Amino acid sequence: MFFATLFRKTAILSQAKMQIRVDVDDHIDGSEELMVRVEGVIEGSLDRFQERISRVDVHLSQRIPHRHGERDMCCRMEAHAAGLALVTVIHEAQTLTEAIHAASAKLERAVQLAFVKTKDAVAAGGDEVEVPGADGLGRVRS
Repeated sequence: MFFATLFRKTAILSQAKMQIRVDVDDHIDGSEELMVRVEGVIEGSLDRFQERISRVDVHLSQRIPHRHGERDMCCRMEAHAAGLALVTVIHEAQTLTEAIHAASAKLERAVQLAFVKTKDAVAAGGDEVEVPGADGLGRVRS
């Protein structure tokens, strides 16, 4: 079960554990169908992390609105999880669907890496946990 609240071109789709927020720019149709589709893609790729991720912010934009060409659709995703720095990925593609799916796959890999690095730091017995982000691992860009 999910609840959707549309405010301008922003939707917040939430489940019991992980909240998904989708923002679109003025050049992309922010329909409820698109919001549900984005939610499904993210839930599918981050399913095993849903207990640990509190929120995922998705930003969809078109780089050059009046000209269609290569890589003009952009999808940026940010995962918020306790104990981790913000994990951000960006993918630019020719179609919005490709940008969403590729960014979601990148986010899954980046979150997995962040949790593994955090687990390894705790297992090493250090009081301080090294959080990915400062060394560039928190941001992945194609």
